[in-house]
Amino acid sequence: MRETVYITGHKNPDSDSICAALAYAEYKNANGGINAIPVRLGEINRETKFILEYFGVSAPTLLETVRLSVEDLNFDKIAPISPDISLRMALELMKKNNLNSLPVIDENEQLAGIVTISDIIGAYIDVWDNGILGKSGTSIDNIVDTLSANTIISPHNMKPITGKLLVLAMEPKSVEKYIEQNDVVICGDRRDTQELAINRDISLMIVTGNVDVEEEIIDLAREKGITIISTPHDTFTTSRLITQSVPISHVMTRDNLVVFNLDDLVDNVKEKMSQTRFRSYPVIDDNNNNKVVGLISRYHLISSMKKKVILVDHNERSQSVDGLEECEILEIIDHHRVADVFTGNPIYFRNEPVGSTCTIIASILFENGRRPSKKMAGILSAAIISDTLLFKSPTSTNVDKMILERLARIADLDVEKFAMEMFKAGTSLVGKTPQELLKQDFKTFTIEEDNIGIAQVYTMDPESLKDMKTDLISLMEERAKDRGYSIFILMLTDIFKEASEMVVVGQNKELVAKAFGETLVNNSFYAPGVLSRKKQVVPPITATLTEIKEL
Repeated sequence: MRETVYITGHKNPDSDSICAALAYAEYKNANGGINAIPVRLGEINRETKFILEYFGVSAPTLLETVRLSVEDLNFDKIAPISPDISLRMALELMKKNNLNSLPVIDENEQLAGIVTISDIIGAYIDVWDNGILGKSGTSIDNIVDTLSANTIISPHNMKPITGKLLVLAMEPKSVEKYIEQNDVVICGDRRDTQELAINRDISLMIVTGNVDVEEEIIDLAREKGITIISTPHDTFTTSRLITQSVPISHVMTRDNLVVFNLDDLVDNVKEKMSQTRFRSYPVIDDNNNNKVVGLISRYHLISSMKKKVILVDHNERSQSVDGLEECEILEIIDHHRVADVFTGNPIYFRNEPVGSTCTIIASILFENGRRPSKKMAGILSAAIISDTLLFKSPTSTNVDKMILERLARIADLDVEKFAMEMFKAGTSLVGKTPQELLKQDFKTFTIEEDNIGIAQVYTMDPESLKDMKTDLISLMEERAKDRGYSIFILMLTDIFKEASEMVVVGQNKELVAKAFGETLVNNSFYAPGVLSRKKQVVPPITATLTEIKEL
């Protein structure tokens, strides 16, 4: 079985992040050996949606966390049992599957209870009264199976087993005063005793030792609607075994069950198990009508495996998936600064000063003699166009241009025409709220122990935001306070004028203006030529903060 590896970009994903994950997953899967799954850590923006629809590519699956869940564990995948099976059969199933518990379901396949070895052993130790078969609702089928019996006669309308259980080991005259209607009797080959029992209108006769039953007795039983079965066991063994035919519904635990879902996090499962003392716990798939899928025990938590991930377009923990510290990182492919992702083992780390992660992904394909499919070449091209702003961004390089030309030929793409359509679709701000604008393309950076949030919005019509600016600043100040950002910046980037309006809040907001040699007016300043958050915004802020810290 191939191991699963999640390939993920950063939170608040842009086109480069999404397309890199999709293309690299296709490459990895074609190589074999792993099951690479492209995932995303947030909603897809308008530009990326346009790209995927244009080239007919499905979006990656949304992944909220890579913390281990019950589904990731090798818990006991045992089919649940019906409440009417016998104690003996339940015990045999436990032995066969090396289990100490079994989940029990009702007629609607919903969890009804759980039966354990302790329940069954306790049932054997308990001294049940001789009415246990009737009280527990034991079926004839359970008795036949438990005693390895043959049915000699079985009336169409069987009498219910509601009486007591008797072993007919006395003289008929002595036995007569004990037998009542609908009793279950165990007897040997004495005809007089058998005839007496049938005439007292019992419900079931169990003949031991596989002895032959005379035809007259069979006819009499048929006439009175009485069932007769024959077991190979002797009377003592039969008497010992018959209580094992009691259904598990009589001994199973029904109340105060502790149940886990497939998507429950292992950390939460450990905490809940520490507060209880059960040996096993039912596992439910709540995405499949609460179907019981198995049992989990404490030892399953000890042997848990880490999830495996490949990071693309980022290498900063604050930008990555929740639970990253619990994962095994296999690779990182990025074009940003080297940040604070730590690994326990050496990994494949490829970081290049190019304008797009998709440039690096495409290079890997070409270096290994691989030609991407037309669809993948298309989305790789689109991501390069997006991240380099069609080479207007200072982060773009000649490598980006060469790779784009090669990809565009494979995708049969008119780059200029497509870029205009994509930017127009992606930068439309019609109907956008301040909340949507701030999460559309947002990243957190840690600089000199200061947390800095930077959101970037590309638009062909920055004037459309004028009426929203007051609300934007108010929301930014609220988030800066709640999340501890000393600086919170919103870059309103005009692609074609090649400039950005920098809207800034936070206790160190004046430092941002200072870093650019500007003055804040109503929390903003105009920055001609500034298009890149990574290359033109973070470095001067870093330099200014470092300088101040050293004073």
